[in-house]
Amino acid sequence: MKNRAILFTLFLIYVTVPASPRGVGHHKHTNHCPEAENIVKFVVEKALNDTPGIGAGLIRLLFHDCFVGGCDGSVLLDPSDRNPEPEKMAAKNLGLRGFEVIDEAKRLLEIFCPHAVSCADILAFAARDAAEILNGIRYNVSAGRLDGKVSSAAEAEKNLPPPTFNLEELQDLFVNKKNLTTEDLVVLSGAHTIGRSHCSSFTKRLNPNIDPTLNQEFAINTLQPLCPPYANTDGVANLDFVTPVELDSQYYKNVLDRKTVFFSDWSLLTSNETRDLVVQYATKPGDWEADFAVSMAKLSTLDVITDRKEGEIRRCCRSVNY
Repeated sequence: MKNRAILFTLFLIYVTVPASPRGVGHHKHTNHCPEAENIVKFVVEKALNDTPGIGAGLIRLLFHDCFVGGCDGSVLLDPSDRNPEPEKMAAKNLGLRGFEVIDEAKRLLEIFCPHAVSCADILAFAARDAAEILNGIRYNVSAGRLDGKVSSAAEAEKNLPPPTFNLEELQDLFVNKKNLTTEDLVVLSGAHTIGRSHCSSFTKRLNPNIDPTLNQEFAINTLQPLCPPYANTDGVANLDFVTPVELDSQYYKNVLDRKTVFFSDWSLLTSNETRDLVVQYATKPGDWEADFAVSMAKLSTLDVITDRKEGEIRRCCRSVNY
């Protein structure tokens, strides 16, 4: 009954809502599935209504996909006999969330327009829609990405920045290896205003001694109770303790106050250029929202696959077509 209600709602959307003008494609899937983006947004809205934290998961999922071999949906692939160690098995990816949202969008799209929309496009749309639902941040996302056939946990470990990176290491990755800018680095770091982290990602800042770059009161009163030494389980902490489920510029105030869990966040204060941007976004939220839209749009175009010899449109986002 629940599935019938969803399908009926989508049918009404499909036949009554004008095609979205937001996707301007490389192969223009909108010719074959004009309501693709509306269907994805329907699924994302429902998911965020049920679990608001999933919005952060979708934005992070896109970043982790695009930084490893490009925006090709390779992070979505499950382990298989042919590839037992895909990207999602990397230690840096074990906390990723939102896979079930992409699965549901793909399931519905295969009903309305089979084999027309790639999983890579679905993920790019879903991350954009999450940003819009969470804070009204809007940006255009081109369609036409093909799904990659290669996925490697080793490549994920090599290409994803750890929370221990200093500014020089972050700039080398973002600017030299991904052709982004230092401004993109600071802007995209603002996504740490939502989401959570396992204690194991930052406990070295707490034990045996508190990192001097961390606000001492914050460390003692907030983080240490959540992440005590010698704990039997790996605890979880919000990345932003002020507005943990809001996609806003509070992150930059936290950076200035030294109340961020990652060393890499504090490192944004170690150059005049990046510190000035942190101050700007902390005091002018609208500037960050506008720049976040621009940087997310750039992120979603990293090394996309458009050649059918290299990519495909998967039937299921968790496995390549055999």
